[in-house]
Amino acid sequence: MQITLPDLKDWTFSVDLEGIAWAIIDRQGESMNSLGRRAIEELGEVVEALEQVQAGEVRGLVLMSGKDSGFVAGADIREFEGFDTEEKVRDVVKQTIELFDRIEALPMPVVVAIHGYCLGGGLELALACDWRIADREEGTRLGFPEVKLGIFPGLNGTVRSIRVAGPMDAMTAMLTGKMLRPGAARAMGLVDQLVATRHNLRWAARKAVLQKRRSKGAPWWKKLMAKQPVRGMLAKQMRAKTAEKVREDHYPAPFRLIDLFERHGDDLAAMKRAETEMFAPLMASETSRNLRRVFGLSEMLKDAAPKDGFRPRKVHVIGAGTMGADIAAWCVVSGMQASLQDLDQGQIEKGIHRAKKLFKKRLRGKTAFDSGVARLIADPGGKQIKHADVIIEAIIEKLDVKQKLFADLETKAKPGAVLATNTSSLKLEDIAKPLKDPGRLVGLHFFNPVAQLPLVEVVHGEGTREEEVGKACRFVTAINKLPLVVKSCSGFLVNRVLAPYMMEAVRLYQDGQPREKIDQAALKFGMPMGPMELMDMVGLDICNKVGEELNLAPKTDGASDNVLASLVNQGKLGKKTGEGFYVWEDGKPKRDAEATFDDAELARLGRELVQPLLDEAARAEADGIVKDADHVDAGVIFGTGFAPFRGGPLHYRKSQDANAAGKAAA
Repeated sequence: MQITLPDLKDWTFSVDLEGIAWAIIDRQGESMNSLGRRAIEELGEVVEALEQVQAGEVRGLVLMSGKDSGFVAGADIREFEGFDTEEKVRDVVKQTIELFDRIEALPMPVVVAIHGYCLGGGLELALACDWRIADREEGTRLGFPEVKLGIFPGLNGTVRSIRVAGPMDAMTAMLTGKMLRPGAARAMGLVDQLVATRHNLRWAARKAVLQKRRSKGAPWWKKLMAKQPVRGMLAKQMRAKTAEKVREDHYPAPFRLIDLFERHGDDLAAMKRAETEMFAPLMASETSRNLRRVFGLSEMLKDAAPKDGFRPRKVHVIGAGTMGADIAAWCVVSGMQASLQDLDQGQIEKGIHRAKKLFKKRLRGKTAFDSGVARLIADPGGKQIKHADVIIEAIIEKLDVKQKLFADLETKAKPGAVLATNTSSLKLEDIAKPLKDPGRLVGLHFFNPVAQLPLVEVVHGEGTREEEVGKACRFVTAINKLPLVVKSCSGFLVNRVLAPYMMEAVRLYQDGQPREKIDQAALKFGMPMGPMELMDMVGLDICNKVGEELNLAPKTDGASDNVLASLVNQGKLGKKTGEGFYVWEDGKPKRDAEATFDDAELARLGRELVQPLLDEAARAEADGIVKDADHVDAGVIFGTGFAPFRGGPLHYRKSQDANAAGKAAA
């Protein structure tokens, strides 16, 4: 049968000889599919054409992707900025919901074949289909990441996910925002069928159409969880667990999702209507705008890396201390081979032992674990240097030692290999002086813990070649981190901005503010951890050294050391010695459980606490340490965990200035 449609740009449409319609999404000019306005409108044209065919003329519809990157990675976030009022949000959402309802109501089976990413709006579209098939390939992931953008699924994905997976699994997927492997999605009921590879998808989809396969939905015992009193108990438990991770005043979306489920979980028709009413204010909120900004900043950093050329596969790390060993382990988790060198064989063994703990968490199954162990090579003699694509130095912070090491490495490294230092305090130009080709050296400044913090500062000196910076950025993205290009200077960007904040906390403590109050003030502002606890975890000796190097140590009357230096002199270095600002037991700080403080006072103190950080971020921008204000915000968010819902320190500072000006004008 022949169905003629207008010229489609984001979809291709055809009907084969068996009467199966194939709609293939392949957005023009995009590396990844997303549901933008044009893609939605064109899909609507496909559905309209199928609604008009005679019964039996088309046996079914299959939705697939024409891109290797995946099916649909979600809504087109670039179009969100135009939805600045609740009314606009409702209008746009209504149109897409109506389209998904029409897909669900088609008189023929609708099958979706999933390879790669199927996230957010893409998964909501898939849930509107009768039968969902996914391949088992490593790159295939399904999930609802909306909560990370300050919203929840708003195209009736809340209702449809509960209908097919049951409330417990569906709510967990939406509240955590985790990307699910195909097997986990199948176990939940989000996927109906799995095939081995993407090459099996088309045949499996054809069979599903011919067999008129339709999902049965969640089993009866899962559906019971949506009934009272079980639903109320589940909602209470979900609310408590969510509150352990985020504050409702900072991140309201997961709490509104729980409210939606608690009120309407046993009436899916009512839940569909209420979903839009609760979604719209979240989408139009400042929190969501700022979190979407943070997503954009992460994409901006990824774009700093060249898309082709240098392809690192082998990494050699010199220095098997905590940082060096963790860098090597992370490279292995990211699929590379890493060799670990140190003068102390025992230190290498400790590093490999640490790495195995990470492998157990990150590499699933015995085969993957054994492969990871095999790719981490103990290399005390440095035999792997000549094979390495990237060589990272992570040894003691002594200039002469580093200079001697790099002078030797220059003679052994293969042409084109990246030579990098993980220094956090020495100038790149000074380390590079003895090199015959000083423009080859770059900085790769990782943050501790390596496995958790996504940022790596890519440091360039005055003579560093752009080609080397580009290769370093390519390496950083290859290990699934975010590269931030920074100038060589004291503290680079992140430590330079973070140090005044920590020293302000020391000053407040020295002036009599309780440590618990300081930490609670930071948490109320939105920081992931209080500065007193953070310094204890980093090590007070390291914090004191940074404060002295940047001339930020709190002043005293001259008769005694400041409180930070005093603790260091007493050997109280924080968590690693069992005592610092806090006493540590079983890896946790002992707090005064009875310490309570006024919310308004905590808010005031929080603003006072972060003000030095905001001021230093502005100075860093003025000094050109990074490209622009957006790069300052990105570095501080991803390097320190600065409250993401505030959009970054300079963005927050600008918004506060605008609010103050507005109040003054009023």
